[in-house]
Amino acid sequence: MQDRTYAADVDAGETATVAGWVHEIRDLGGIAFLILRDTSGKLQIKLEKDEMDEELVETGLGVHRESVISVSGDVKEEPRAPTGFELVPESIDVISAADPELPLDPSGKVDAELPTRLDNRTLDLRKPEVKAIFEIRAEVLRAVREQFRDLDCTEINTPKIVATGTEGGTELFPITYFGREAFMNQSPQLFKQLMAGSGLEKVFEIGPIFRAEEHNTPRHLNEATSIDFESAFADHHDAMDAAEEIVRAAYGAVAENCEEQLDLLGFDVEDFGVPEGEFPRLTYEEAIERVNATGKLDEQLVFGDDLSTEAERALGEDVGTFYFITSWPSHVKPFYIMDQDDDDSLSTGFDMMHPRMELVSGGQREHRYEELVAGFEQQGLDPEQFDYYTKMFKYGMPPHAGWGMGAERLVMTMLDLDNIRETVLFPRDRQRLSP
Repeated sequence: MQDRTYAADVDAGETATVAGWVHEIRDLGGIAFLILRDTSGKLQIKLEKDEMDEELVETGLGVHRESVISVSGDVKEEPRAPTGFELVPESIDVISAADPELPLDPSGKVDAELPTRLDNRTLDLRKPEVKAIFEIRAEVLRAVREQFRDLDCTEINTPKIVATGTEGGTELFPITYFGREAFMNQSPQLFKQLMAGSGLEKVFEIGPIFRAEEHNTPRHLNEATSIDFESAFADHHDAMDAAEEIVRAAYGAVAENCEEQLDLLGFDVEDFGVPEGEFPRLTYEEAIERVNATGKLDEQLVFGDDLSTEAERALGEDVGTFYFITSWPSHVKPFYIMDQDDDDSLSTGFDMMHPRMELVSGGQREHRYEELVAGFEQQGLDPEQFDYYTKMFKYGMPPHAGWGMGAERLVMTMLDLDNIRETVLFPRDRQRLSP
């Protein structure tokens, strides 16, 4: 609609055409108000029954909430209106009538359970506070891309259909690929390493990953968005530095550019908490000791244990900010993570943690062919299945390091949301395949 004016842009004394959804109708007897909502805000439409064409009034009062309409008329100042303006209509065109029985209330006056909201996501996103989550998510991804470019990274896109998984045949979704078995990729890990060995050197990718984990928790998905980084001639310390910069850039951009959205979600932008300074870096052994010292676990952790959800929560409360866990035992990290030079029982692997949960897993990669193949065998994997990957390590692979970050977890923790599905338009989990 070329002559359309957004609700937030109307001005007194002009004739305007606005288009959007019927948010509310207030019939006060001799006068009625129709509240139109578009992406910029709301505008009051004034219907004076005795002074207007009867058919025009009937059209305005007969339309159901969430119908799409176009209204043309004169804009006047009205201090009592929600935005200080109201439009007196000369015409009302019902573009798309809505069913009077809505599956949820986009005005938010009546709450709906999360499954109902996800079943009717189009209606759900008409609520300003829900829309705000996805506007913030978009800003996070924009800022992340910009920061990667500031780090001299090249954006890449790797295959999502693969012959075998990053870490073997577990937790993979099989598909039929022209009569052969293939899988949805669980990570761009191997491909981004190959790019670190190419002339590109520093790369990043933001794209979907697929994991056939049978989790049914508020923080797990079977299709997620991964923010990945890989750099040649870098070690695990360099990779951790890059992860810090990406997180700070995301928070800083949201604080600077999403004040309205943060306000809708109950945040004071002044207290939003953009992380500053270097994140604490605890060794795995130090992390185990600090978790045990909290006294919040039923059983004490011992060296070699993974950190349970309860352990992560206890440690996060103790640390109170973003932090890293470094020097993980070699046997708990994937085959491609390099061991430490002075102690092969410890790896260069690290996790970056928000006080609530893990956000990043990374480390320095094994770039030596013989050691890489040995790592496959130690973890019960057949190196021949990964020949496309391992053979490139014969042709001059530099030292390299990187990580993967969950975009949904980043947004979830940033906005203190209870369920990761709040950050996904159409989540995929064990129960949900549609819409």
